Amino acid sequence: MFKSILVPLDGSPLAATILPKVVELAKTCNAQVTLVHVCHTEAFGMGETTPGVMAAAPAAEKKACEAFLNQAANELKGQGVDVSATCVEGVPAREIIAFADKNKNDLIAMATHGRGEVAWVLGSTAEKVVSHATVPVLLFRVMEFKPPLLKEEFFL
Repeated sequence: MFKSILVPLDGSPLAATILPKVVELAKTCNAQVTLVHVCHTEAFGMGETTPGVMAAAPAAEKKACEAFLNQAANELKGQGVDVSATCVEGVPAREIIAFADKNKNDLIAMATHGRGEVAWVLGSTAEKVVSHATVPVLLFRVMEFKPPLLKEEFFL
């Protein structure tokens, strides 16, 4: 079925909640897993903009990205999954699709963040990947738990 699964992660604990399901899928299919994080360096430039800060920002993000991905990869390896990890630079949806095509991944498995209707109006990375990927995309809906508002709290 699937032999090479691409798992884009954004560095958030919410996105990483799909990893147990990815492990299950990879073991069932005897598939290799590639974890990828896209450093969206165009986002830098807010606040302090000295040349030193501008040069250090992408390097700092890449270092944090590598640490996060290595930790996630080690957890998967510990569960018997053949896994690799890499960081790439660019616009997330575009880079995820290009990476899958270039590396001949036959499935992209990623989280949706469940941020509500605003994400659909503005367009999310997951929606763009689903719309433009040339391989199947498996989306895991994950939502941040928010306790219900109690009546007593609402009227205080």
